[in-house]
Amino acid sequence: MESTFSEALSQTNFTFIDWIIVGVYLSISLIIGLLVKRFATNMTSYIGAGRALGTRLGVATLAGTETGLVTVMYSSQKGFTGGFAAFHIAIMAALGTFIVGATGLIVYRLRKLKVLTIPEYYEQRFGRKTRILGAVMLALGGILNMGLFLKVGSMFIVGITGMSATGWALPTVMTVLLILVLAYTVLGGMISVVVTDYIQFVVLSIGLLFATGLIIHHLGWQNIFDTVALQMGKKGFNPVLADGTFGIEYIIWMGFLGLIACAVWPAAVARALAMESPEAVKVQYMWSSVAYLIRFLIPYFWGIAAFVFIFTQAPELKLLFFPEAGGGEPIDNLYAMPIFLGRILPVGIIGVITAAMIAAFMSTHDSYLLCWSSVITQDIIVPLSRRNLSNAARIRSTRIIIVIIGAYILYWGLVYKGKDDIWDYLVVTGAVYFTGAFALLVGGLYWKRASSTGAVLALLCGFFAIFGLEPVRNAVGFDGLTGAQVGLFTIGMAFTAMIIGSLLFPDKDNLPNTNNNIV
Repeated sequence: MESTFSEALSQTNFTFIDWIIVGVYLSISLIIGLLVKRFATNMTSYIGAGRALGTRLGVATLAGTETGLVTVMYSSQKGFTGGFAAFHIAIMAALGTFIVGATGLIVYRLRKLKVLTIPEYYEQRFGRKTRILGAVMLALGGILNMGLFLKVGSMFIVGITGMSATGWALPTVMTVLLILVLAYTVLGGMISVVVTDYIQFVVLSIGLLFATGLIIHHLGWQNIFDTVALQMGKKGFNPVLADGTFGIEYIIWMGFLGLIACAVWPAAVARALAMESPEAVKVQYMWSSVAYLIRFLIPYFWGIAAFVFIFTQAPELKLLFFPEAGGGEPIDNLYAMPIFLGRILPVGIIGVITAAMIAAFMSTHDSYLLCWSSVITQDIIVPLSRRNLSNAARIRSTRIIIVIIGAYILYWGLVYKGKDDIWDYLVVTGAVYFTGAFALLVGGLYWKRASSTGAVLALLCGFFAIFGLEPVRNAVGFDGLTGAQVGLFTIGMAFTAMIIGSLLFPDKDNLPNTNNNIV
């Protein structure tokens, strides 16, 4: 099976010319990191870009961050397994982002309070202990969430370039990509991230649209729809079917996630907190809803196209990804889309697309590394420190933690063996943080009686979300549940804990949760 797979990988159009294109692009990114280093002189500029982002740059950098290579990979995987029915996730994401922009839900008030991080708000409203616990939950869920980013992105590089799927190739690519993104993130902080995100947003947008046009030309519209109908039936188009890939509970869970992804998820909220005004945040999110829709739809379509290609034009790949009964384990379907692109894109174009995908990889990693490291510094180390750390010490601490997190994601990507779709893994691990955080932020920002006890209980409920992971569910006998069911139950627990804890244990007047913090 391994030799057959290696042979399948080798049939790519990727050449030395394409490697040159990729190398030139990566060199430009490193130069940018060096040039903007001198502007990162304090923590506000290092992690908040001086709170000076205009609407256009804010939309571009938010879209660039949330359209990472891992996004393209997990979305194409959903399209490959779920067909056009997966499009409901994109619709929910766009709708949730627009609602947050139109109403200013959570992000408007956070920006008005001028906090640098979400846990900083926790302290303003509920006290230092809540801030530290909230930061721990945020870092735990966030770092676990990005644990597979590096591996998944490297799988794309291995698949599209035709490297061997075994041995040295995957860990080597993971290491090289990690060193690259660590270098310029450590150097420039948020300023470096925003500048490179803007460039990468442009490169990636052009690459996605151009490749999509080539895919349609190669396969044909009618052939794509006909093949999905033939091989998947109604479940390839209707996400509501009880015996389909998704179902009602999953759709509800995705609807909730559409709000969470932009209103509570720190990598997105960091962009809101860096905007020039609270009003600009609302405009940023309403425009970004279009980008959120496209960032899902196009990769879903690529996954669907890979499925169609395998069934109609590549019988040898069909035997690898869909072996007959007794034919052994199927190849990881994350490889389907990059192998497909490697075969249909011409020389030169494939180099540009690969550079765009690496751009997407860096857009996400730089933002997430900076986000989690700054939370650990600002919201755990500084509050626990007995002395006031200087800006230089805080920046140095943040940079060291960036490197430590980088080492972790390299390790976790190599050892984790769960079989959940990558998207479902990301949702579950993120729920460790966002289920409790959403209850806390809604309660703290909009309910005067919310107390620190209720906030702590809501945050602790997030630990239950870990049971949504497939290996954990199997280990504790929850294999009859889905990740969506566990997630919905966890968010219900968090809101219940917030309400009951606040009513039974109200804060005293001398605690920090005064009405002045409810904007």
